[in-house]
Amino acid sequence: MTKETMEFQSETRKLLDIVIHSLYTERDIFLRELISNSADALEKMRHESIIQQDVFDKDVPLEINIQADDKAHTLTIIDTGLGMTRDELIANLGTIAHSGSKTFLSELSEQEQKNTNLIGQFGVGFYAAFMVAKKVRVQSRSYLTEEQGHEWVSDGTGSYEVDECPGLHRGTKIILELNDDCHDYAKDETIKRIIKQYSSFVSFPIKLGGEEINTVQALWTRGKNEIKDEEYNDFYKFIGPAYDEPLSRLHFTADVPLSIKALLFIPKENMEHMGFGRLDPGVSLYCQKILIDQHSKNILPEWLRFVKGVIDSEDIPLNISRQSLQDNALVGKINKVVTSRFLKHLAEMAKTEPDKYTEFWKTFGMFLKEGATSDFIHREAIAKLLRFESSASEPGKTIGLAEYVERMTEEQKDIYYINGPSREAIESGPYLEAFKSRGLEVIYTMEPIDDFVFSHLNEFDGKKLISADRADLDLAEPKDEDEKKDKLDEPVALSLTKWMKEVLGDKVKEVLESKRLVDSPAIIVNPDGFMTSSMERVMRATNPDGGLPQGNKNLEINTGHQLIKDLAELRIKDEDLAKVIVEQINDNAMIQAGLMVEPSSMVERNYRILSQAVKG
Repeated sequence: MTKETMEFQSETRKLLDIVIHSLYTERDIFLRELISNSADALEKMRHESIIQQDVFDKDVPLEINIQADDKAHTLTIIDTGLGMTRDELIANLGTIAHSGSKTFLSELSEQEQKNTNLIGQFGVGFYAAFMVAKKVRVQSRSYLTEEQGHEWVSDGTGSYEVDECPGLHRGTKIILELNDDCHDYAKDETIKRIIKQYSSFVSFPIKLGGEEINTVQALWTRGKNEIKDEEYNDFYKFIGPAYDEPLSRLHFTADVPLSIKALLFIPKENMEHMGFGRLDPGVSLYCQKILIDQHSKNILPEWLRFVKGVIDSEDIPLNISRQSLQDNALVGKINKVVTSRFLKHLAEMAKTEPDKYTEFWKTFGMFLKEGATSDFIHREAIAKLLRFESSASEPGKTIGLAEYVERMTEEQKDIYYINGPSREAIESGPYLEAFKSRGLEVIYTMEPIDDFVFSHLNEFDGKKLISADRADLDLAEPKDEDEKKDKLDEPVALSLTKWMKEVLGDKVKEVLESKRLVDSPAIIVNPDGFMTSSMERVMRATNPDGGLPQGNKNLEINTGHQLIKDLAELRIKDEDLAKVIVEQINDNAMIQAGLMVEPSSMVERNYRILSQAVKG
């Protein structure tokens, strides 16, 4: 049969224009699509070679060869797959959205479908070639021995030609005559980059100028028992990219609610903490070993952006261009399944490899804290993984909330925590006095985010999380009865607190006799159960003009402390000096709470007090 020219139908022309100009957002995608089509043809050929003995070019190896001609500005993709007859060329390439792969798959039995790896499902990927080519030639010969070779040619405008093409081997050759602004696609380095990005894990060899490019295996498709540690490490370095070995890995397969294969890695270093800026998501999404979304922002929650690896699912709902996810509900299920499995992996590490988990926590604990404040679905699981120092732990050693709960006394109802810049600062302050005297353990939170984490958690294992600087602490009586002795008489104490409130005015909300202090003369506490001192420090530092009220704290005084007793007497002898001392006591308490005070007036006041002391 001689050359024949055929017209695309009018609606097909419109679709072709959409494919070329609108469907794909990145030109590089064209090569991914053509390689995917070639891989499909090879997969079909592998299937046919098993069930049929009479096959043309039976001994030809199944592979993809790419030739880039920088002088002629052409790119050629050759596969030794199933090939196409003349009618199949017209049906598959002359009709938009007619997918040979989809037709082929529908004709297989259910069991055969499970054993057949086909990528193409929509039948439009081939036309991405016209994004970079002014003319496309497709030369193909079917595996059927009685068939001959044919050529399909089009410039992607309104028509195509089909003609006989003798002398072809089995398979398909696509020759792209590149547009003037696409000559880079005829360079080996460009093609190699695209293959490594999108098609590294195609099951068949992809050769460029005789060199095999896709040498890294898709380890996530193999059984864990088949893979050596060296293979895992090499794979991690490839997809990381990284130069060291990972701290830990998670390799699992799930069938419900979707078919999922995942291979995830925890790096040893936190690049975000090292000052390299906010990390991009480290997990890429694949569909049957073809990259769909590199550094996917949807497949895992943002707080797991430090994780590296691959998630692959043949059930992933894609839009027609295979560039974005289509069904957010199903994607959400994948997100939930993988996140839950990863948190389970961390819990297993904490139980069986505590030293490794401690190393993980020091490096990536900030991300779990972020998750605790933002991820309601997994908040309970994350809470079990949090680690902090406490008044009962050795310096530098951390405990979990579950361990704290195990040590709680029978009468203790709540979990107590206190924030400070360091362990030394916390333990030298007045807030632990009440807890030490009652034998109560207190968790030390030493990062600005920690109080926000606890306020979001609110409780753990049915126990409320309570900040030690709250004014409404419900504590049992101290074990040491001596602490109740040698205090000011109640009428004197009541008169003193009333007078101190008059002196301080709107600097404090109230002045009260403290039930918690043992050794310190005074303490600033927060009557607001939500806003802890540490949270207020963060808010004032980040927004100094934010209008936070200055007098929203209570000043509690220890009426058994000698300074307070002497103040009660000084108020009668020298009220002016007593007022100065009251202001200084309040400022000192504010400083111990880590809250800002106006330094110049405090310094001037100190000098006045020193002058009085020197005079005797």
